[in-house]
Amino acid sequence: MSGDQPTLEKIRSTRARLGERVVRTPVRRLEDDRLDRLLGPATQVFLKEELFQKTGSFKPRGALSVMLDLAPDALARGVTAVSAGNHAMAVGYAARSLKSSAKVVMPKNANPFRVQGCRDLGAEVELVDDVHTAFARVHEIQEQEGRTFVHPFEGEKTALGTATVALEFLEDAPELDAVIVPIGGGGLIAGMAAAVKLLRPQTLVFGVEPEGADSMHRSFAAGQPQKIEAVRTIADSLGAPHAAPYSFALCRRYVDELVLVSDDQLRAGMDLLFRSAKLAVEPAGAAATAALCGPLRQRLGGKRVGVVVCGANIDPQTFATHLAAAKPVFDS
Repeated sequence: MSGDQPTLEKIRSTRARLGERVVRTPVRRLEDDRLDRLLGPATQVFLKEELFQKTGSFKPRGALSVMLDLAPDALARGVTAVSAGNHAMAVGYAARSLKSSAKVVMPKNANPFRVQGCRDLGAEVELVDDVHTAFARVHEIQEQEGRTFVHPFEGEKTALGTATVALEFLEDAPELDAVIVPIGGGGLIAGMAAAVKLLRPQTLVFGVEPEGADSMHRSFAAGQPQKIEAVRTIADSLGAPHAAPYSFALCRRYVDELVLVSDDQLRAGMDLLFRSAKLAVEPAGAAATAALCGPLRQRLGGKRVGVVVCGANIDPQTFATHLAAAKPVFDS
């Protein structure tokens, strides 16, 4: 990774190129009595609210970073992508923004809210049995139609796009002691961790995965990218089937520690963000909060902690169901 790793110059250049196609999302100090009782009043929590990004998640940063470098003839042929929803929506948005076209492949169990969101953005959607089949199908589309495959989490340009989240975060909330970042395939944390360590090396970077989608944990243990057999978590946005070499290498270099959260902790995180921050998020969007209030509570007590709220693409019925099932797991 000698010549193709993120640098501050590349990250800042990427943010400038993204321009107004992406939103500089809010950074907010979360002040709430319930949170103080849980974490202690000395713990300061700052939210990077990427749920307010275009399409409702951080994903357009990476998709646009890739697609802005496509030649005119490649844009004319269009792009393709595989996703449970957020990346597919981002690619649809990016294609529309750049006057291209998108054909996206999604598993049949993808949330209908996100499937419709892709179609509303002008993307053609194909539904297949599972995420493993989706990756195979998207490569067929790439070969048969000449569309460019926009990977959901792998590659330098994707990492440069996601690194802009950390660039904004540390500009708006300087001197953070730690940043907590959700992990699906690893694209978000790879870019963010690199940017954090370049900007402020002493800031700790924690990655959080669902117990039912722990490909990065397995990869760290094995020393190389690993696959998982199936996704078994309510946080389907974090359900990547495998880790990949580039993002894995950045994570190994820059991420300080990984933690796991259960589905019960994800639901409790959703409930806390709804009650304390007035945010309605998908399970993945609550992962960093769940990690702070669960496995990292003692470790980060009294610190200035940055929490990435990565997305909010969830239908009202599913959101209400998760909140109704939420248990007070953090208060025990």
